[in-house]
Amino acid sequence: MTGRADRGSVANVGPWLVHALTASGAVLAFVALLAVEQGAWRAAFAWLALALVVDGIDGPLARRLDVTGRLPWIDGATLDLVVDFLTYVFVPAVLICRAGLIPAWFTLPAAALILTSSLFHYARTDLKTDDNYFRGFPALWNIVAFGLFVAQPGAMWGAATIVFAALLTFAPVHFVHPVRVQAHRPWLVLLSALWTVSTIVLLLPGPAGLMTTRAALLVWLGSAAGLVGFGFLRTAVGPVSQAGGGRA
Repeated sequence: MTGRADRGSVANVGPWLVHALTASGAVLAFVALLAVEQGAWRAAFAWLALALVVDGIDGPLARRLDVTGRLPWIDGATLDLVVDFLTYVFVPAVLICRAGLIPAWFTLPAAALILTSSLFHYARTDLKTDDNYFRGFPALWNIVAFGLFVAQPGAMWGAATIVFAALLTFAPVHFVHPVRVQAHRPWLVLLSALWTVSTIVLLLPGPAGLMTTRAALLVWLGSAAGLVGFGFLRTAVGPVSQAGGGRA
């Protein structure tokens, strides 16, 4: 028999804590937004990076604790999408517009492209393939913003990057989910580790050595390009079987 007592039972504490962990991403987004308003760019990226960590661990925890089965009246997927929009899209859009990464005249068009293209991404019913690749650019504007910030390619290149990424949202291409995709697993783990370490180095406060910064930037760009490349490989050759490593 189910009822209010079941909803508040001690057995459901774990699932509620997982939902609370997911919801904490909204708080992290708010703190990151405050940092943006203060011009503390590295602090803003650090808070967004922490939100990325939360997003990476709440899913496995939810599956391990059978959160959907134990709290069926709370839609964890919807909760996750709302938080993702804040941390991956909205706050990065504000940061891109405020940090001088694009021309001033392009501020409103850039915000419109980022926000609307991302909404269509999240609204897709075929968001991911059966082998866990994203269809189109997966609205990772926090990564785009960080790349523009550390590489500093110039305002016009920043604008071109925004347009290109927004168009990729609707393109028939794939992007890898480095945690969920099983094909090419050793390479994905290596590239993800390199990307994570180089991100931490680039986020460290204080003056870092020029050679260290350049090396970290090269590793960051190379590992990111490698992860993108595996998505494009999936587009070109199709799904790879888990057992034989060939076409599925």
